[in-house]
Amino acid sequence: MNVKHLHNWNLSYERARAVQTALAAKVQLCSFKGTPRLIAGLDCAFSKDGQRICAAIIVLKFGTFEVTETVTAVAKVAFPYIPGLLSFREAPVCIKAAKKLKTNPDMFLIDGQGIAHPRRLGIASHLGLVFDKPTIGCAKSRLTGSFDEVGPEKGDYSLLKDKSETIGAVLRTRTNVKPLFVSVGNKCLLKDAVRMTLACAVKYRLTEPTRLAHQRVSKLRLEI
Repeated sequence: MNVKHLHNWNLSYERARAVQTALAAKVQLCSFKGTPRLIAGLDCAFSKDGQRICAAIIVLKFGTFEVTETVTAVAKVAFPYIPGLLSFREAPVCIKAAKKLKTNPDMFLIDGQGIAHPRRLGIASHLGLVFDKPTIGCAKSRLTGSFDEVGPEKGDYSLLKDKSETIGAVLRTRTNVKPLFVSVGNKCLLKDAVRMTLACAVKYRLTEPTRLAHQRVSKLRLEI
């Protein structure tokens, strides 16, 4: 799969923040029309010693969720841990994995934030611009914003807001199980992100694409 080179990754703290602000303005909030044929899940994890990071991408047929391709990548950690700048730490290895893809997914579900980020550029948005693809952030926890209590049934959700701005949805993907924090990554609207997340949450709290990517990367981190 082809990816865009938008900037260098070896940046200072100030320059990385500036890049985020500039890229956030390029995120496309537009309706995702039609049904994806191939949908990919992406997750990454650190080695036990914290010196290396690995990424896994699982491509599935939407609807049947039959796995069609799996790729992984491993790299040395090259950016320090700084809250709000995690994509600079994690995205390079995700890009390394994506370059191995022989198929061309129509959409990516990414374990992380989209625009539900202080500067509106979490990893799902950052990679959405690099991949030039519709992307959705499916995070397990909140990074920023506030929300009302979510109903207990699958499909119930509460809008995630930063002051008056809606930045995501706190979505119950399984009845009486903790919700996911869903936000637009790129090239979709929040209603599309909610719809696709629910469609991909077949049996578990996590969507099938991100669940399988999480399983693969969790195994990989113990092997490196």
